[in-house]
Amino acid sequence: MTSTPKALAGRLPTFTLAARALACAAALCLTNMANVAHAEERYPTRPITLVVPFAPGGNIDTTARIISAELGRQLGQSVVVENRAGAGGVIGATYVARAKPDGYTLLLGNSGPNAVANAVSKRVPYDGVTSFTPIAAITTNPSVLTVATKVPAADFKSFQQYAHGREQGVTVGIAGYGSYTHLVAALINDKGALKATIVPYKGTGPAATDLMGQQLDAMVDQITTAAPLVRDGRVKAVAQLGDKRSPLLPDVPTMAEQGHPELTAIIYTGLFGPAGMPADVTARLAQAMDKVRQDAGVRQRFQEVGADVSTLTAAQFPDYVRAEAQRWATAAQQAHVSVDD
Repeated sequence: MTSTPKALAGRLPTFTLAARALACAAALCLTNMANVAHAEERYPTRPITLVVPFAPGGNIDTTARIISAELGRQLGQSVVVENRAGAGGVIGATYVARAKPDGYTLLLGNSGPNAVANAVSKRVPYDGVTSFTPIAAITTNPSVLTVATKVPAADFKSFQQYAHGREQGVTVGIAGYGSYTHLVAALINDKGALKATIVPYKGTGPAATDLMGQQLDAMVDQITTAAPLVRDGRVKAVAQLGDKRSPLLPDVPTMAEQGHPELTAIIYTGLFGPAGMPADVTARLAQAMDKVRQDAGVRQRFQEVGADVSTLTAAQFPDYVRAEAQRWATAAQQAHVSVDD
């Protein structure tokens, strides 16, 4: 029988305890590493809700329907489109701003709720920039200035001349007081030296009806909705407000081409989450959206509805969102447009 030497008898327990402590620490470290890796692999583990802050059937809703299936395929989970309309997109945006920032409640935002809302009201319960995590830009849709067929103008300069040749000037219809189109019309009236009275409607539909009925002289519209009316000869387009000509109206020059480079108005759509989303979840969604934007089928569907796929990278998108918010806040202040009055 082998006995333990007396010199080592007191050391063995100490050595054993140290070894055990070291082993436990190593095991705990490995367990934590495994848990982190598992958590990263796990998102998403359940369906994702994509909130559209407008009613079904509009441009933003169409965008959501186009991207949702492919985004779900890229993420390995279904993406469920949920319409929460009201107050110019504020209701739906508020819902997402207050949601848990875990990547399961997302917003399909645009220039309205993410820029114009705060520009025209101090009562909006969120900040269009700081209350959200910008994930990825999706599409752009330039505005267009259309005129009634009775108006003897083929371009912006001749429309200006027509406006200044009339004592009462011209009327310009917009989708609603304090709307994106309101700020665009105010910008045109100011920077374009247009002698105009801005007429608010409850939506672009009623304004377009009055324009076709010769009750209005002009209106600000999105090119996707205006182009069919122009092609059918029911209204005329005198200027696009994009940074280049849209293939929907290739014969209509931009404001920049007509000497007004400051007159641009391009509505963007983008994917947002609540503020405070984990960086890895945001990156996962951005990577998935980048693949969605590159998908040939998705691009074809956007082309069919006249939307341009955004070229902004995920890294560029947050700065763009901030710049747009600041731009329209300045425009609203200069035009004295506020829905709080």
